[in-house]
Amino acid sequence: MLGMSRAGVAQRFPVLVGAVLSVSLGVALVQSSLLLLISAATLDPPQGLDPAERMTFDDNATAAVAVLGVVMGAAAFLGGFIISSTFAFTVTQRRRDLALLRLAGGSRGQVRRLLLGEAVLLGTLGAALGIPAGLGVMAIQTRLLVSAGFVPHGFTGEWRSWILAVSVGTGVVLALGGALVASRRAGQVRPLEALRDTGASARVMTVSRWIAGLLFTGGATAMIIVAPHAGVAGGQALVMNIAMPAAVALAAFSPFLVPLLGRLLPTGAGVAAGLARANLRDDRRRSASVAAPLIVLVGLVFGNAGAGTSIHTSAVAELRDRTRADLVVEGTGPIGAAVAAVPGVAAASTEASIPAIVRTGHGDDAESEGVSALVVDPASYLAAHPGSDAVARLRGPGVAAGPGGGVPDRGTVRVSLPGTDLGALPVLASVPETLSGGAGLLLPPDVVPPALLAEAPTRSFVSLAPEADRAAVAAALAAVGTVSDLDSWLRTDAKARASTNDKVMLIVLGLGGLYALIGVVNSVVIGAATRRREFATVRVTGLGRGQVVGAALLEAVAVAAAGIVLGGLAAGSTFVGVLGITEAVTGTATLDLPWTLVAVVVGAALTATATASVVTSWVATRPAPITLMGAHE
Repeated sequence: MLGMSRAGVAQRFPVLVGAVLSVSLGVALVQSSLLLLISAATLDPPQGLDPAERMTFDDNATAAVAVLGVVMGAAAFLGGFIISSTFAFTVTQRRRDLALLRLAGGSRGQVRRLLLGEAVLLGTLGAALGIPAGLGVMAIQTRLLVSAGFVPHGFTGEWRSWILAVSVGTGVVLALGGALVASRRAGQVRPLEALRDTGASARVMTVSRWIAGLLFTGGATAMIIVAPHAGVAGGQALVMNIAMPAAVALAAFSPFLVPLLGRLLPTGAGVAAGLARANLRDDRRRSASVAAPLIVLVGLVFGNAGAGTSIHTSAVAELRDRTRADLVVEGTGPIGAAVAAVPGVAAASTEASIPAIVRTGHGDDAESEGVSALVVDPASYLAAHPGSDAVARLRGPGVAAGPGGGVPDRGTVRVSLPGTDLGALPVLASVPETLSGGAGLLLPPDVVPPALLAEAPTRSFVSLAPEADRAAVAAALAAVGTVSDLDSWLRTDAKARASTNDKVMLIVLGLGGLYALIGVVNSVVIGAATRRREFATVRVTGLGRGQVVGAALLEAVAVAAAGIVLGGLAAGSTFVGVLGITEAVTGTATLDLPWTLVAVVVGAALTATATASVVTSWVATRPAPITLMGAHE
């Protein structure tokens, strides 16, 4: 069987190039992410950092580890998805060959072993290409991490020899996982049904597809229902994951849905359009294989990006509703007295920001988390941030759980500040969590050493007296620090808080887009490469080469459009979750979509599909049609 597997790979290697590239990219990403993850987790801070800079360094290193973990998981998921789609399509194109093998005496087990042997060969080849490619990917990921501020300049991933075994294993596992379902189904099809294309061989929407589609639909629905009740952090995490099961569900249903959408092609648009409509109706497997990666691409990119912009917009509106101030002054150290002394200032809430580590639990249950702490005066804080009535109970020694979360709302916590340990402090109050985030901990001034306050970044929310000249007061406050009006400060602050999430999304969504485009091009190439005889038959009936290429182009664009529409539906499930969580947290359902990104993604998907279709169909129609009429695919 190994010899037959080798021969099968050699014979069909041009249509399996996409699968090899998918495996190699998956191997490269897993290898690079794993090496960088270990290097970031064991990274020692540079010499000479003060305690505050040390805490910031540790927080960034933790964020880098989390980002790399997400990239590894996404690479494994997308790699398995694209590879399984590729193998399923190639097995479908070979069902007559496999039927002849069965008629010649091959058993179901031998057919499965043949296909799994091919998967092992492709996985090994993909790993061989992915290992050196991983070095280049690691350099790119390192630059991204450095530019995002997760790791310091000069950071590099450390090579480890055991990664070779992990990379080879990753390639083989990805390929075997992708081929397993397709090989099992190929072994169950009866040979005569495959030759005649009847019975189970002709059935596209199999029982397993229906079950998988319904299960993933149920998973996406459950996330939508639970998200508004999962709290601020939990709800956002659920919302960001809704698009994945929704996209997989629609991809499972795509052999049924894509031909329905293909009916929208105009009937009177000529022979090419009629031929494209007929192909969409008759070859549902090919249409589904092209649409599936597009569904994932649009669903993940549009859904998660739209969720991010919507939550950002809702967070800005929420913070505006919960802040009472005319101006914001930003400076360093105890600027409160200087701000209050400016004529025209009616009230000011001065808040100093200090990094902190909060420890909870004991023994094996002990946990530590880095948070931002605000040193506030309870009375003035309550005046500038209405709705935080519980802060009135804050006094020393004691702390309050802030709007950023991460701190329990009752009990006792152990708090460490840069260079000092405040020990165990009771949690006296709790401020409701907000989408805008913010400080996880609120501290009264008398528990913080004055030396820390002298160097801490500080901001004052200033309310003006009714008769005050706004411009004159702002000019006087400029001598204390940087002055902004409230709306400008809110936009800048929300953008800064969302920057980490935006960088993570950029890295992960860029990976998803690249993977999905490879899958689209691969499916189009496989489809055209196995249609040479079909194209020849059409040409001998009187159609020109250009008409055949045009019909293939129309078919590919129609399938791509259907995939984009279905991907939009998958993204829509995320938007339903976004509306639910923004209403639950802020009281107002908010949806703000990144239409520029949508246009770019749709344009790139249509361009890639159309280009791949034209090139592969032009190559497939190069031989004279009469030479292919008697040939076997």
